[in-house]
Amino acid sequence: MPAHLSIIPPAAIMPLSPATTATCFTTTFSSTKTHRLPPASASSYLSVVLKPRKFHLLNGTNTVTNKFNTASRLGFTQPSHSSAACLIDPTQTAPSTDFALQSNEATKERIRELFHKVEISVSSYDTAWVAMVPSPHSPEVPCFPECLDWVLQNQLEDGSWALPHHRPSLLKDVLSSTLACVLALQKWGVGEELISRGLRFIELNFFSATDEDQCSPIGFDVIFTGMLEYARELSLKLHLESSVFNELLHKRDIELKRLYNSSSLELNPYLAYVSEGMGELQDWKMVMKYQRKNGSLFNSPSTTAASLVHLYDSCCLDYLRHALEKFGNAVPAICPIDIHGRLCMVDNLNKLGICRHFAEEIQSVLDETYRCWLQGEEEIFTNASTCAMSFRILRGYGYNVSSDPVAQFLEQEHCGGHLKDIYTTLDLYQALEMIIATDQPVSKKLNSSFHFLRQRLESEVYPPSRRMRQIHEQVDDILKFPSHAKLERIANRRNIEHYDVDNTRVLKTSYCSSNFGNKDFLTLAVEDFNFCQSIHRKELKQLERWLIRNRLDKLKFAREKSAYCYFSAAATIFHPELSDARMSWAKNGVLTTVVDDFFDVGGSMEELNNLIQLFKKWDVDVSTDCCSQNVGIIFSALHSTICEIGDEAFKWQARNATRDITDIWSDLLNAMLREAEWARDMSVPTMDEYIANAYVSFALGPIVLPALYFVGPKLPNDVVQHPEYHSLFKLMSTCGRLLNDIRSFERESKDGKLNAVALRVIHGNGSVSEEAAIGELSRTIEIQRKELLNLVLQGEGSIVPRACKDLFWKMSKVLHHFYIKDDGFSSMGMTDTVKAIIHEPITLE
Repeated sequence: MPAHLSIIPPAAIMPLSPATTATCFTTTFSSTKTHRLPPASASSYLSVVLKPRKFHLLNGTNTVTNKFNTASRLGFTQPSHSSAACLIDPTQTAPSTDFALQSNEATKERIRELFHKVEISVSSYDTAWVAMVPSPHSPEVPCFPECLDWVLQNQLEDGSWALPHHRPSLLKDVLSSTLACVLALQKWGVGEELISRGLRFIELNFFSATDEDQCSPIGFDVIFTGMLEYARELSLKLHLESSVFNELLHKRDIELKRLYNSSSLELNPYLAYVSEGMGELQDWKMVMKYQRKNGSLFNSPSTTAASLVHLYDSCCLDYLRHALEKFGNAVPAICPIDIHGRLCMVDNLNKLGICRHFAEEIQSVLDETYRCWLQGEEEIFTNASTCAMSFRILRGYGYNVSSDPVAQFLEQEHCGGHLKDIYTTLDLYQALEMIIATDQPVSKKLNSSFHFLRQRLESEVYPPSRRMRQIHEQVDDILKFPSHAKLERIANRRNIEHYDVDNTRVLKTSYCSSNFGNKDFLTLAVEDFNFCQSIHRKELKQLERWLIRNRLDKLKFAREKSAYCYFSAAATIFHPELSDARMSWAKNGVLTTVVDDFFDVGGSMEELNNLIQLFKKWDVDVSTDCCSQNVGIIFSALHSTICEIGDEAFKWQARNATRDITDIWSDLLNAMLREAEWARDMSVPTMDEYIANAYVSFALGPIVLPALYFVGPKLPNDVVQHPEYHSLFKLMSTCGRLLNDIRSFERESKDGKLNAVALRVIHGNGSVSEEAAIGELSRTIEIQRKELLNLVLQGEGSIVPRACKDLFWKMSKVLHHFYIKDDGFSSMGMTDTVKAIIHEPITLE
């Protein structure tokens, strides 16, 4: 029989058998700090036990009972339903257009309501600590009796206090919450039966306190052992497995020893945050250095309450009073959380691909967040996750915000980071991605932080649970696909498939919010994805009919890439109303592929010159003016498609854009001819000559530039001719050309073709190796990519509309995704990727 550690008060709660007693270490504490309430007060507290139990949810304005719909939105559902997994069903047909067009307005309206209130789950752990705060007028009575009432009302059937239907991997959190509630009841001498049931739950589940597969709340080893010691002081009896208890003490001692040997930048905030576990050993004056303007310590009701138990402070007291005025008779794990909650919504809606349905609400959140940023709002600048997310989202939407506040948190993260959960680490990593992508220059310290955070995410140990597996998949996606190489629709699908409706977060205790995880988000995202996909399938069929109608399938030398050309459009500009932009992008993508193959392998110099002459004349007789059938097919397809796109552009722009499109194609044909002449004459251009021609010959002009006419804003001729417009095009195209040259260098070298890598080696006169040349070009790509993104994000002084600038950045992401090392196409296969985005609807399990 295993040995036990027994913490026994004078009155035993559970009888021990003689055999068990013989193997227990029995310790009795004569002194007790249990306070007995006056009879009338005790009666009022005990009477609520007989009332029907209600589990309360906090919505930021009042307390609401656990009705099914509200509980579901907050994630309080059975584990088997709390996270809807997404499966691919190839046999499933997409919803009909008529059905899909009947948008789920009820779902959208529920989501809109969440912009006006931030719902967060109740914390039994924090509420218990608030319940332990004595009245400033008498230490014999609680300062917040309503919290004690809540504890009395909300014990679960198994004897614990926790989120209903808590995940099996959160047993440490449940142990901590249950012990805190037991301590609160014992301190005020009420709820004897509830105490007994709570202690029984702790005894039965104590083994999980050292289980490495369990999710461990921040500071658990310190806080839980500290509360066990407080249980001794309150003369509570616990029969605990001695080996587990000793291991827990050992882990706490190791953690504290390591902390005391570390820098104060790491030590003091951590010790202050876990004050509940420090008791009389705590330096409370040091703790109060972390008090915020709202009176709290770390915006944590439990830390603030623990401080009040030991050291009276009117500001701490006011913070808790205001929290209860706002939320009712219980408190959340963190307060305030309004800015963070709304930003999480914006982030969720963006990542799921449904943000366009809430443009007005999102704009309001962004403007308010920016106002708070400019005013130095404490809720932003004292919380790493909120600060990082505010910065990333605001800068991504073009707001002028400094990266300095994020850099300060990154420095703290490098020194410690013990107050941060996995979501905070992810927020910091993604914010740092934005800093590196846009700031110039980026300090060595920030680059070091980037590698440090990446290593931390890569080495994170995830307990074997469905929720943690989903988090692991999210982390893997973020690490595998950098933001500049992430195609929006691929990311949307992955985010939908990995989406956790519950989305429970864990700090010192677990909490969840409808704004973090919401079944309505997932439902709308799936419906929207499948609806858009049904449109994309129809458009792809139209593209295939167009290809046959223009006899492009008769060109034997040309690669058949219609599906891939359309895929690059659907993966980036997927909104239903952007059909004209997608079709322009895809048709011109097919044509540039055909023309590239024609200039590369399919046509003679006579045919190439003939095609260009036909293009200059424009109005020609194809039957007599074309020197070959191939030239006739290509010119006819170009002529009819350019006219067709020009006619459609007139409907959007109310001006003739056909001439603009013709000029774009003319520039491309001439650039391709120049490269053909270099190859024929075996000429070796300078790097400057090559780049000046190559960014045009890379053939992105006909794909991207005509599509700009179909994304919404008017593009008058003065904008099209503006240097900013040309800079966007040149930066995008140069990045693409150099990426292509690096990846195709070995193959093209074998074929005797020149590209940027070969030219850099040649003009280096033996001083530049292939590896060095690739390194130089990679740095050039990084610089130009950064210039491109900054131009896209620039607000003040910009001439080109943001919706148009976004298209340049979207194409840049397509290029980086196609050419990234070990990209998704290499691992998953291009065909499978196209199927996932265009052909295979998402179904919910």
